[in-house]
Amino acid sequence: MIWQCGPHTLEIPADKPLIMGILNVTPDSFSDGGEHDAPEAALAHARLMIEQGADIIDVGGESTRPGAAPVTEQEELARVLPVVRALSPSTSPLISIDTRHASVARACVQAGAHIINDVSGFRDPAMREVAAGCDAGLVVMHMLGEPATMQQAPCYSEAGVVADVRDYLLQQAALLEAAGVARERICIDPGPGFGKTYQQNLELLEHLDGLAATGYPVMLAVSRKTFLGTYYGQPEPATRIWSSVAAAMRGAAKGASVLRVHDVAQHAQALASLRQPAATAYIALGCNSVPDRVQALQDAVDCIRELPFTQVTAVSQVYESEPAYYLDQASFGNAVIAVRTRLHPRVLLQELQGFEYQAGRRRSFRNAPRPLDLDILDYQGVTSNDPVLTLPHPKQLERDFVMMPFMEIAPGHVLADGTPIGRDAVSVGRIVGVLGQLS
Repeated sequence: MIWQCGPHTLEIPADKPLIMGILNVTPDSFSDGGEHDAPEAALAHARLMIEQGADIIDVGGESTRPGAAPVTEQEELARVLPVVRALSPSTSPLISIDTRHASVARACVQAGAHIINDVSGFRDPAMREVAAGCDAGLVVMHMLGEPATMQQAPCYSEAGVVADVRDYLLQQAALLEAAGVARERICIDPGPGFGKTYQQNLELLEHLDGLAATGYPVMLAVSRKTFLGTYYGQPEPATRIWSSVAAAMRGAAKGASVLRVHDVAQHAQALASLRQPAATAYIALGCNSVPDRVQALQDAVDCIRELPFTQVTAVSQVYESEPAYYLDQASFGNAVIAVRTRLHPRVLLQELQGFEYQAGRRRSFRNAPRPLDLDILDYQGVTSNDPVLTLPHPKQLERDFVMMPFMEIAPGHVLADGTPIGRDAVSVGRIVGVLGQLS
């Protein structure tokens, strides 16, 4: 994929989307408002994102979160222009100006910005005039209405949100091309969160490949957005780092060329993992607070099969086990599967936790009954003492309900830390029978 941004021709491989780091110099952005609104803080954060691997820095001076009030063009310019001027002497990375105002776009391009990122999709003829009068790369985004009102009962035609958004973006791209803009300068963005319901955002992510098929580079800008919090059970934007990365990896699998993100380092780590050979990982599955334990675990395996860059390679039987640790609950169904994956371990964990949340799991107390429990037991070549993801899993050797199915599909397996699996040390969750076989 080619994207022409001023004098820079960006050749974007299918497996290496560009990272656009978000630099909000605003007091009221939904996730990081006020953190970088002073020029010194903004420049420091830009330098950090460059070190972490950002290919583009996207400078924005007006919050367009749902319900946001507009700012004057003079105020927006006062926020962004000093930052663009300070960054523009460097040609790596490129500088983008996130604005829907023609005067701001014109001034920033003159100051050295390489890209105009317009959330209103160049609806304004004055913005199209600026675009035609320069050679900057352009991001055409879909937004239903205006920021102040866009989330008030968003509605689309009978064709559905995916078709409506695609048709709008193609229409706006055609207007730009009719004004004299070269096609290769245009990138399109479906605008998740900008006048879309929770379900509509998920549909757009699932069908991103349809936008990629148009031939334009596609930007995916889902970082820390509310619909991810709803899907993964993370109400606070700052907790959505790895859920944002997981969604971005799904987008990469669907053809996204540019990822617009708050958390550059984590996205860079995940993209680096995609370029490595697939690793073998083992995942334990369990449940007890559901009517049909075998079906619940089969549903989980089917979800894992849908993960990008991941293949299920082995599945165990479903064993019935006594409860462990907290004994006043029903017996469990347990299994272990093997996967080959290029997903970063933290991305894989985030996806598994999302499946748990969607299945109804809420962590009310330690070792509570659960409709679904998914744990990474071992990830090839990776050891970690991170409290969020300790690898290999620290308690697996004491658990009969893990060791029995693990040994069924991987007899003689040695964990990444050099420990062989086995049942010699098991002390909890005794296996009492077999419930069925997963496919």
